[in-house]
Amino acid sequence: MASFPLEPIEKASVDELRSLQFKRLKSSLQHAYRNAPAYRRKFDSAGVHPDDLKSLADLRRFPFTTKADLRENYPFGMFAVPRERCVRIHASSGTTGKPTVVGYTHNDIEMWSHVMARSIRAAGARPGELVHVSYGYGLFTGGLGAHYGAEKLGLTVVPFGGGQTERQVQLIHDFRPDIIMVTPSYALAIADEFERQGLDPRECSLRLGIFGAEPWTNDMRQKIQQRLAIDAVDIYGLSEVIGPGVANECVETKDGPTIWEDHFYPEIVDPETGEPLPDGEFGELVFTTLTKEALPVIRYRTRDLTRLLPGTARTMRRMEKITGRSDDMMIVRGVNVFPTQIEELILKQPVLAPHYQCILTREGPLDHLTVAVEAGAGLPPEHDDVRSAADRLAHEIKVYIGTTARIDVRPSGGIERSMGKAKRVVDQRRL
Repeated sequence: MASFPLEPIEKASVDELRSLQFKRLKSSLQHAYRNAPAYRRKFDSAGVHPDDLKSLADLRRFPFTTKADLRENYPFGMFAVPRERCVRIHASSGTTGKPTVVGYTHNDIEMWSHVMARSIRAAGARPGELVHVSYGYGLFTGGLGAHYGAEKLGLTVVPFGGGQTERQVQLIHDFRPDIIMVTPSYALAIADEFERQGLDPRECSLRLGIFGAEPWTNDMRQKIQQRLAIDAVDIYGLSEVIGPGVANECVETKDGPTIWEDHFYPEIVDPETGEPLPDGEFGELVFTTLTKEALPVIRYRTRDLTRLLPGTARTMRRMEKITGRSDDMMIVRGVNVFPTQIEELILKQPVLAPHYQCILTREGPLDHLTVAVEAGAGLPPEHDDVRSAADRLAHEIKVYIGTTARIDVRPSGGIERSMGKAKRVVDQRRL
């Protein structure tokens, strides 16, 4: 396939890139300080002002932003523009009516569409091709992020969304798309469905898959490429920063996502101390947005663990594939799940005890979550009230968190006690 010209910034010198980053970083700090009272309070409390930024290295003087900041200022308290200027709102899952909320101005949507188009092009897509989007639509950023970026690049979009695997395979077979955008685990479920229908997944029309929303290994890449006879590339993002499209692998190298550093400035910090680490050292990924209007984020702690590497296919730095997180967050079929979310829902059921574990297993290509929880003191797991509470818990996990969970009710004392920090997550998956 013919090559597609890169944007000038993708092949600019490192000095040119750093100069642009400094200019945009200073502007972003000033915008946050002037227009978002929550940021002004944080900066003032830390004794720093945007004018203190004399070089990129000075960013370390500014305070971190965390998910807790967004929740404490729910819903729109972190915005740096009036809500009326926002053309769209996205949000993460929440159990108490307080998810993390992200707003987008028209310019934010344009920027997001632009970096998504750049990402899809880096993955190997070209205008005129047909893309099947299986990421979820709605408040989740995946589906609409992929959709707008693909349209901006000039692709034809099939906005399918998640689920209905049998019908997904039917439409892939009938429409003959070139590209699929989906979670890696669900891609394998689609391959299984091809075979169940008596079709060879290697013979389908797909030539390229752009996979994200959950961690996946290079071994998983090889399995997907073998099952579907496609190129499999990694896309990275998170809603608080913009959504998907913060970084994307280049198909010619497949050596970790290239970070679009003209819009998102990366750091690696020690997860315990917060001290910045040099490129090449392993730690927690931190992002500062350089061009966002509605919700600028300054030194946002992603909790993702990785390291920064020199650019290869592009001038901009790469990040190693995410290998884990510095907290207990689980990702189940692309949905972020925190043990504390589960705990909040358990506590709403008086006949269940607040002793629980989240057990992750893998059956075929798909992850499964089992919540092991104890019946209340003096009640057997078979008691009608306990069984009803377990059913309600499963329902609320699905409704409020967005994932399916099996509930394993155990007798009192059935969950191992810990003398120190409770082990809330038991990961039995073999990746």
